[in-house]
Amino acid sequence: MITVKVKNLTKKYGDFKALDKVSFEAKKGEILGIVGKSGAGKSTLIRILRGSLDYDEGEVEILGRKNNFKEITAIHLQRNFALWAEPVINNIIRKLYAIRNNSDELLPMEEEWEDYEKTAIEILKLVGLEHKKDAFANILSGGEKQRLILGRQIAKIYEKGEGVLLLDEPATMACPASKQKLLDVIKNIRDKLGITVIITSHLPEIHRYLCDRLILLENGKVKMDGDVEEVLNEFLKEMKPPYKRTPNIKDNAIIQVKNVAKRYYVVKGGETLNLRNVSFDVKEGEILSIIGPSGVGKTVIMRLMAGLELPDEGKIIVDGVDITNYGWERIELRKKIGIMHQEFSLPYYQTVENLLKYRLGLKGEKAIAHAKAKAEELGLSPKIVDAIYQLIDVPESERISKLQKMGLTEDIIYKLFPPVVESFEPEEILEALDLGKDILKKKVAELSGGQKVRVAMALQLITKPKILFLDEPFGDLDPITLRDVANYLKIINERFGTTIVLVSHCVEFIKEISDRAILLDENKLIMEGKPEEVCEEFIKRSNARFMKEELDAKN
Repeated sequence: MITVKVKNLTKKYGDFKALDKVSFEAKKGEILGIVGKSGAGKSTLIRILRGSLDYDEGEVEILGRKNNFKEITAIHLQRNFALWAEPVINNIIRKLYAIRNNSDELLPMEEEWEDYEKTAIEILKLVGLEHKKDAFANILSGGEKQRLILGRQIAKIYEKGEGVLLLDEPATMACPASKQKLLDVIKNIRDKLGITVIITSHLPEIHRYLCDRLILLENGKVKMDGDVEEVLNEFLKEMKPPYKRTPNIKDNAIIQVKNVAKRYYVVKGGETLNLRNVSFDVKEGEILSIIGPSGVGKTVIMRLMAGLELPDEGKIIVDGVDITNYGWERIELRKKIGIMHQEFSLPYYQTVENLLKYRLGLKGEKAIAHAKAKAEELGLSPKIVDAIYQLIDVPESERISKLQKMGLTEDIIYKLFPPVVESFEPEEILEALDLGKDILKKKVAELSGGQKVRVAMALQLITKPKILFLDEPFGDLDPITLRDVANYLKIINERFGTTIVLVSHCVEFIKEISDRAILLDENKLIMEGKPEEVCEEFIKRSNARFMKEELDAKN
């Protein structure tokens, strides 16, 4: 039985054709995958199938309908975590109430509760959360929240007994263990409900593990439709070979992490992190990767090394400076540090040239000299000035929040540290990142996904940092673009001697780029050494069968 029919589907954004005469069908009970590079049209297609986006030409039919698709489809988006801060089961019950009564998400009356609860538990079983039914949703792990979101989304399908499940890049940013659980839940939903599942992802391992059939989108067109392995081979044909880097690692430790401890505790949620006795060194010129399951403290360790937070115990020495002591010495050190966050964002209507000049000016000698004079004039202590200056290296939302708590606005940063650019010579950085000079005049809105990542990297590299921290900023890149990024980073390390510390869940990326890796788990450093061996232990601990199958397929 054919449940989804798409014929000559075309969608334009202005003069640009995001989808160009796309045609395919999907059968009941089939898991159909859609693969393609960033910008190929995958998300546009999913939104049209959901009924949340209009199209210009063609036909779409789902379960015999040609409109009102929201009534017969469920969708799961990678970055959606909208949940009620209530017990898990209440989140499902509220959704069921809204479906049955065509109303807002209210809780049923006491006499109706048992019937709703029974159905909600069945749905929680489908997503593997029945054991968490009484836990509060806001203290679930990221992976558990994703499965609860999925449970809420499939409630309508469960009630009606039919429907199509749409998944747009599921679990891309999740750790292997969380990803494995979500993938198994998707299979379980298909098997138990017998529904069609359509999934977009640029990750070959997800398609190999889940899909019965695969479609390759390229420049908005269906390039290939058929066997999963054959389509993936066609997709990956464009991938460049790995760059052969010549490491230039020095004997001195540019970063020393000594017996560091960090604990986080939420009043109503209990302890969320308790890192203890973490010690390791990073050698100058080295590329070091930090891996481990979600919530283990990888980002926290990186923020501690970058001086964005302070440890509860222990010391961190960076290029000879005790990063735990606020003051002018730390401010001078910050000129040598770049940090690219997972949630990096670029101002939409700024040109690349303006962004690069602005960043270069903020970390320049004259900006810091001005800050010293201005701080004396305003009677600000070095500690206060340091606390303000470090905010240029945090994500925008965090920066605004911290300034508000201090009773300040962003103006204070630029009053103390006005961007002063004496010379602007970006050519070498642009060349290392394979960006032409024409990129300088482009606005962020005009950049592709891959270009945005490289421009974000250029913003950190324009100041020629000695140390570059990368916190999982590449998790939503397709493997072809990811290989390009891995090559760029190796070229930068080789050419400029930049020490690179990165956090990532992508073990192939880690093995390809790193000199050494460390594994965090169980609130401590478990293992450090060769990337291949550390990654193998990580996969083993994660029980990530989809990754083992991926390795078998490659071998």
